[in-house]
Amino acid sequence: MIRIAVQKSGRLYEDSVSLLKECGIDLRNVKDRLKTVSENFPIEVLFLRDDDIPEYVEDGVADIGIVGQNVLGEKNRNVSMVEQLGFGKCRLSIAVPKSMSYTSIKDIEGKRIATSYPKLVKSYLDQHAVNASIHEISGSVEIAPGIGLSDAVADLVSSGGTLFVNGLREVETILESQAVLISNLKLDSTKLSILEKLLFRIRAVKKAQKSKYVLLNAPNEKLDSIIKLLPGMRSPTVLPLAESGWSSVHCVLSESEFWNKIEELKMAGAEGILIVPIEKMIL
Repeated sequence: MIRIAVQKSGRLYEDSVSLLKECGIDLRNVKDRLKTVSENFPIEVLFLRDDDIPEYVEDGVADIGIVGQNVLGEKNRNVSMVEQLGFGKCRLSIAVPKSMSYTSIKDIEGKRIATSYPKLVKSYLDQHAVNASIHEISGSVEIAPGIGLSDAVADLVSSGGTLFVNGLREVETILESQAVLISNLKLDSTKLSILEKLLFRIRAVKKAQKSKYVLLNAPNEKLDSIIKLLPGMRSPTVLPLAESGWSSVHCVLSESEFWNKIEELKMAGAEGILIVPIEKMIL
């Protein structure tokens, strides 16, 4: 059995549990529990504070864990990052009052910065040879300039709405972050085997989330031009329809190219286009 640590509350909790369930791992009665064991996969889930997860994985209390890259970078524990998970995306940024004149990071020289990520902020400032006073605070970082505690803040940003409401503007990005799967460096062969099985499932789920299954009808005289537009996993599947002179074409399109391809397909003569979500994709 392998132990995985996930956030017990906060922005990564629901997506972490959802990912495990989408991987076919049966997790029951997870609410308000500190740990649970799956009945159909050799895994025990520990629900911990996100700040503690890197340390627990390093120490071997948990074998693997799901944590934000921002926390991983700040804690700087000796663990392995084995997979980016694609959710919980945000960035650690420096923000200043809208009224402050700002042209470059050099304008932070001598200023006071409030943050929950002092190590990451100091590293960034050192890279740019900037000296500033860093005040470590937890929670409500964005109000610090308004109450005179700091001249700027360094905090996690998703949409930027919280900064805007507090009269701040984003000026520097320190780190792009998302949820990642981390691992202890000394897993034995049995646990490594379980981890590989879990990664296989996670990658199948991630691939499916970024793809759409497309079915369309096409006149046979236009098949060649339509097929040329379709990348597919290997090549599109073409099946004859009951109506003479027509075929049904099946393929997979990635989310990034989806709408452009659909427009091109319609212009090439495709009709009756049906889009179906993919639950899992095994390559």
